[in-house]
Amino acid sequence: MPGVARSGCHNLRVQGLEIIGAAFVTLFVIMDPPGIVPIFLALTGAMDPKERNRAALQATVLSLGVIALFAVAGQQIIHYLGIDVPALQGAGGLLLLLVALELLTGKADDPTQQSTSNIALVPLGTPLLAGPGAIVAVILFVQEADTAGGYLAVAGAIVGVHLVIYAVMRYSSGIVRVIKRGGIEVLTRIAGLLLAAIAVQLIADAIIGYVDHYLNG
Repeated sequence: MPGVARSGCHNLRVQGLEIIGAAFVTLFVIMDPPGIVPIFLALTGAMDPKERNRAALQATVLSLGVIALFAVAGQQIIHYLGIDVPALQGAGGLLLLLVALELLTGKADDPTQQSTSNIALVPLGTPLLAGPGAIVAVILFVQEADTAGGYLAVAGAIVGVHLVIYAVMRYSSGIVRVIKRGGIEVLTRIAGLLLAAIAVQLIADAIIGYVDHYLNG
């Protein structure tokens, strides 16, 4: 009997490690901490280091809060509101497209038009970090985790990814000192183009999702 108990505990630990590994890698790929750096620097280029660090913390905390909320009650929220995943993708894509247009047209370069809290909340915290892909992935992982250990593993993956995200944004300030203001302006245009591509992809995925739903439904 003790051997069976030890074997059961070992299996639970292995299962927990598998879940936390899969959830961490999936969220890391979807949220893409390295890829957020140029967009973060473009949006916070006019800020001083203290404001930039505050924006990084606020964006990370907001993203963590949104992801945690959907991990706990995501299925209930989506079901209650009657929201489909393509609707989340389309809404996120339209919001990102508006931000991308500001970056491409230079409106984001005007410090008087920028707000630290607004930048941290939208678009950094959501939908760039806590976007439709991350939300759906978390909901699916919670569905698969049918034990307390599984839920803790998913929670650990969520926290771990956000620690990486915060560290990446927090220490990206050194890049600003190297590339200077002119580099930030170039980076802003590049980030705007990348953000527009992400937005178009989200909108395209939403359209494809609705088409598949109606064709197969």
